[in-house]
Amino acid sequence: MVLRMKKEIHPAYYTDATVTCACGAKYQIAGTMKEIRVEICGACHPFYTGNEKILDTAGRVDKFKKRTEASKKVASKSKK
Repeated sequence: MVLRMKKEIHPAYYTDATVTCACGAKYQIAGTMKEIRVEICGACHPFYTGNEKILDTAGRVDKFKKRTEASKKVASKSKK
C-alpha cells in the first residue's frame, strides 16, 4: 500500500523565515510564515536574563516569608 500526500493543500515552507522581537533581536528559522513578530524572546525574557522582578501586591510576599520563618522555628523546636 503506497500512501501519497495530496498536492496543493500544504502551506509554503520557508527555510529562511525571520523572527523579530520587540527588543530588536532577530532570528533566522524555518517555518510556514515568512516573517514572525514576537513580544518577548530569550534575549529579553526576565527569567533568562536574570532580571526577574517579584510584584508584591498587598504585602503577600512578606506574609509568605513570615509564615515560612514561623514554620521553620516550630519545626526546629519540635526536633529538640
